[in-house]
Amino acid sequence: MATQAQIAKSNKKPKYSTRLVFRCWRCGRKRSFMRKFKLCRICFRELANAGKLPGVRKSSW
Repeated sequence: MATQAQIAKSNKKPKYSTRLVFRCWRCGRKRSFMRKFKLCRICFRELANAGKLPGVRKSSW
């Protein structure tokens, strides 16, 4: 879980474009972020398994 200071820091405009930090809107995690859904992998899996993400199904081979 990200602290309030970390979230505020990532919301600021960075000095260089490569320093831009994307965070999960649900938990604030910055690593393993999926831009298409704006979620981290953990939140993505929870919501997908609950059926709350339209168009996403669990694959089975």
